[in-house]
Amino acid sequence: MTTFTAVENISRRHVLKLFGAVGGGLALGTSSLAWSPMALAQDKQALMNLFVAIGEDNKVYLTCHRSEMGQGIRTGIPQILADELEADWDKVVVVQGLADKRYGSQNTDGSRSIRKHYHRMRQMGATARTMLEQAAAQQWKVPAAEVYAKAHKVHHKGSNRSLAYGDLALVASTLPMPELDSVVLKNASDFTHIGKSHTIVDMDAMLTGKAIYGYDIKLDGMLYASITRPPVLGSDVVSIDDTKARSIAGVVDIITLPAPQGAPLFQPLGGVAVIATNSWSAIEARKALTITWSKSINDGHDSELYLQGLVERVNQPGKVIRKLGDSITEWPAEQTVNAVYTVPYLTHAMMEPPVATANVTADGCELWASSQTPQSTQQNVAGALGLKEEQVTVNVTLLGGGFGRKSKPDFSVEAAILSQKLNKPIKVCWSREDEIQNSYYHAISAQMYQAKLDNNNMPIALLARTGFPSISSTFAEGVEYPSAGELDLGFSDVPLALGHVQLEAVKAEAHTRIGWMRSVCNIQHAFGMGSFVDELAVKGNKPCIQMWRDLLGKPRIETFENQAFKYGNYGEESADHPVDVGRYLKVLDTLETALANAPKAAKNQGWGMAIHRSFVSYVAVATLVEVVDKQLKVIKSIAVMDAGTVINPDRVKSQLEGAIIFGLSLAMMGEISFKEGKVEQSNFHDYPLLRMPQSPDIETYVIESTAKPAGVGEPGVPPVAPSLTNAIFAATGARYRDLPLNKYLSV
Repeated sequence: MTTFTAVENISRRHVLKLFGAVGGGLALGTSSLAWSPMALAQDKQALMNLFVAIGEDNKVYLTCHRSEMGQGIRTGIPQILADELEADWDKVVVVQGLADKRYGSQNTDGSRSIRKHYHRMRQMGATARTMLEQAAAQQWKVPAAEVYAKAHKVHHKGSNRSLAYGDLALVASTLPMPELDSVVLKNASDFTHIGKSHTIVDMDAMLTGKAIYGYDIKLDGMLYASITRPPVLGSDVVSIDDTKARSIAGVVDIITLPAPQGAPLFQPLGGVAVIATNSWSAIEARKALTITWSKSINDGHDSELYLQGLVERVNQPGKVIRKLGDSITEWPAEQTVNAVYTVPYLTHAMMEPPVATANVTADGCELWASSQTPQSTQQNVAGALGLKEEQVTVNVTLLGGGFGRKSKPDFSVEAAILSQKLNKPIKVCWSREDEIQNSYYHAISAQMYQAKLDNNNMPIALLARTGFPSISSTFAEGVEYPSAGELDLGFSDVPLALGHVQLEAVKAEAHTRIGWMRSVCNIQHAFGMGSFVDELAVKGNKPCIQMWRDLLGKPRIETFENQAFKYGNYGEESADHPVDVGRYLKVLDTLETALANAPKAAKNQGWGMAIHRSFVSYVAVATLVEVVDKQLKVIKSIAVMDAGTVINPDRVKSQLEGAIIFGLSLAMMGEISFKEGKVEQSNFHDYPLLRMPQSPDIETYVIESTAKPAGVGEPGVPPVAPSLTNAIFAATGARYRDLPLNKYLSV
C-alpha cells in the first residue's frame, strides 16, 4: 500500500490557478488552460477531459465522477485510470467531479460504479498514455513503436532515454485525440494497481478530522433550517402557532412549506421550517411549534394489520410472472412443504442523516450536498426553482453513509427552496428522528414458498408468491403490484433445476414513501428463498449446501427461455454477466472448505448458511450462533464472494464485513412500524444497529476471477438473514420466519 497525494474539489474558476503555477499541461480533449474535470466537451473523444489531466508539475489529476460514502470509489476509479496510464500512485491527485449529465450516469447506487465504468476508465487511461508516448516519439524523432510508458515516464527502447510525464504534457496536449477503440489496453498480467489493495484516498482526512462531509459545510452568512414534516404522508399544515418559537434567540423566520401533490417523487414533504442563525436555536424553536395537521388517506395505515393482509394474499393465487412446466394442481400434505416469511418496513439509518446547503442568487443556485445522485439533485432543484439545469451547481461532499437514502434529493430541494425565499445560504439539517420518521422506506413484505417432493423428499416443483408495496408507487399514483425489475431481485431469477416452477406476485398498495435501500428487494427474497431451502434440506435429511447443489443442478448458463419471463439482469447484457450456475457451485465449494476449517458447533450452537446472486455477483454466507435461555449470540460469520475482476481487494473485504453488520442489524433488530399512519420509531433506542459486543468474528473470501467486474457494495447483505435464522434452527430446533428476531429472542 502507498500514500496518496490529495483529494481535491476543483472547479473551473480554480483551473488557471492550478495549472498557472506550472505553466501548462495535458488536459485531454483540449489544448488550452480552460480545462477542468467539470468542463465538459461535446463529442465522444473529448469526453477524455472529464477524467485525466497532467501538469508540468508531473502530477496526474484524475477525476472521480461518483460519490464517496466509505465504499472506496474515489480510490477504485483512479486505480483503473492510473493503471492504464502507467501513473505513479504517489503522484496522483483525485478530483471530485461536479454534477453534469455529460459524465454519463453519476448515480452511485445499484453497485454499478465499477461494473458500468471499468472498460471506459481503462480507455481513458490508455488514451492519455498513448498521447504521451506519441509526444515522446515526436520529440525524439523515432517511431511510436519504439517508445513505451512505464512508471510515470516514457522510455525509448533503443536507448536509455526517458522523459517524465510532466515534461511531455504540453506537447501531448497539441496532439489529436486517438479513437477510443484504437487504443491498446494492457494485459491483466501487467496490472500494477488493478487487483491490488490500496488504502482509500480519504483515509488520512477521515482519521484526522479533516474530511469534509455535508454537515461540515459553512458559508458566510449561512442560516440553519430545521423542518417539522407531516407525521403522515399526504397531510398538510392546517394551522400553526409559532409565538413561542419566534421568541427564541437566534430565530430569523418560520416558513410553511406546502405538501406535495400527486406521487411523492423527490418532492419535499412540506411542513414548517424554522430558520435560525445556529442549528441549536432552529431545533429548539421547532420544539416550541404547535401545528394542526390535515387528515390524510394514509391516517389509518397500521403496519401490523397491513402485514396480516399481505400474508392472506400470498396464500391465494396471484399474477403469474414466471412459469416453467405445467401448473401443479395436486399438493398431497405428506409430500408438500409450505412456509410464509415476512420482513417489516426498514430504513437506512446511516450515520450522517441527510444534509444539504444551498445558496441561491440571481445567477443560479450552488449546492453542497451529501448526495448519491448529483445529476438528479441538479435536475430536481432546477425544476423546483424554475432554473435551467446548467444554472445549478452541485458540489458533492463526502457522505457519512448512504445506503440508497441519499440518492433521493428531496432534502437538497428543501434547502434550495428556503434559500430562494430568504435570499441567504441555507443549510437544511435532518435529525436522526427526521431520518427515521420521514424516510423512503424499504417495503414491508410477505412471501409464500411451497414445494412438492418426490418419494426421496427431493423437490420436483415449486410454487412461490411475493407481495410488497412497489417503489414505483413513489413515482406514479395507482401502482398496486411490484414491478418486473423488483421481482427480478432475487425472486424470479433463482436458477432452480426443477421441472415445474410457478412464481406469482400479489397486490400491495403503498401508504408511505417506498424507496430503494442497500440490496433492495433481495433482502426479503433472499430471506424467503434461503430459509425455505434450509427447510427443504431438513426435510430431506441433508446439509443445506447439498440441497442447494441439488436444486441448482449441473453447471450451465441459465437463460430462462420459454418461461413467460424476460430477465432484466440488473441492466447488464447476459453475454457479459450470465446467470452462471457454475459460479454458484464454486462459491458453495469455497464456503464448504472454509466451514471444514472453522470451529464446530458446540452445545446450544449451530451453523447456518445461504447463497444468493444479486447485482451480478455471487455470495454465500455461513453463520455460527449460540442460543442459551433465549439469548442470541452471533459468534462467527464467513462470507464468500465471486464479484468477477476485483479492483481493490481490501475494499471488497471491507464491503463484505460491512454487509454482514448491516444484514445482522436488519435481521436481529430492524423494524419500522406504523400506527395511525405514523412511524412509531424515532432514534437508535428503538431502531437499533448492531453494537460492537454483538458483532461476530468475520472471515471473508474473495474468489479470483477473470470475469467482468460485478457489484460489491450490496450483494453481501441478502444471504445474511437466512444464514442467521438457519443457524438458530440448527442450534435450537426453532424456526423463525418473521423478522426481526428480537421479537422472539434477546439480542
